Amino acid sequence: MRFLLDPGQRAFAASLDARLTSAGTPAVIRDWSRGDPAPGRALWSRIAEAGVFALAVPEEYDGLGLRPVELAVAFVELGRHAVPGPLVETVAAAALLTEPALAKRFLPSLAAGTTMATLTPVDSPYALDGDTATTHLSLTPDGLRLSAGPAAPARPSLDPARRLTPLLPGGELLSPTPPVEQALTWARLATAAQALGVGLALLDRTVAYVRQRTQFGVAVGSFQAVKHRLADARIALDFARPLLYGAALTLRPADVAAAKVTACEAAYTTARTALQLHGAIGYTAEYDLSLWLTKARALRGAWGGPDECRDVVLSARA
Repeated sequence: MRFLLDPGQRAFAASLDARLTSAGTPAVIRDWSRGDPAPGRALWSRIAEAGVFALAVPEEYDGLGLRPVELAVAFVELGRHAVPGPLVETVAAAALLTEPALAKRFLPSLAAGTTMATLTPVDSPYALDGDTATTHLSLTPDGLRLSAGPAAPARPSLDPARRLTPLLPGGELLSPTPPVEQALTWARLATAAQALGVGLALLDRTVAYVRQRTQFGVAVGSFQAVKHRLADARIALDFARPLLYGAALTLRPADVAAAKVTACEAAYTTARTALQLHGAIGYTAEYDLSLWLTKARALRGAWGGPDECRDVVLSARA
């Protein structure tokens, strides 16, 4: 099978790339990490105008229909530009709020980008960017609840674009039996796509850097050892791409889990290569590369780490 994007999908990716390039996301991320969400909210609106969130919402609730392949295309670009905010959590919320009454109440605003959703999983005390989100959901042992909001100020995490917030306990019980597996599948697909985009950005930045940096009078990119490291990273990312789009076509949990672990491990491998080849400058928080390095590490464990995703794949083959 060939997993090549059609002209419309490639044009969509190029359009989103142009929007995000003009937005200057490194500055947006730094403002976000300091607790100034205004530039990030403006960027969120531009992403919503492009129809990204509507790709996870049925047409009867003002969405574009469930389009997992196009959603993956979009999230690759969001990862390539390291866009901050609860992007995956908003997609997961759309997959959780499928009961007709809940869908009518929440999905139109999620599709339009006028609300920003975050979600506390059962096994985590924190929601992503709960201080900025407008809809706060919690998965509890008794079902899906709508929290009243943050219980404490946000705290920083490894990734400055990911602020962690505990939510107030209790709240309105929206559904005693939400479709958790469906939401997890969509969340893992979006995370895998985001990770692939992060890895591609890291590779592009590193290739550009080793072409400029010189040692012994020549570019370090001409050294055989450097070429081999970059080739290994490129191969890992190229293997992840068809798995991602294949999983988007099937939406089988095992396929999506395989795509997530492969894409996240490829991004993490590329991040380690990028850090090594940049040398000491790669460690500095002031250097923009760090924004992608930390995101690659954070996405690796988000919505199921490597071991958990491998268990899903192995269980499906048992």
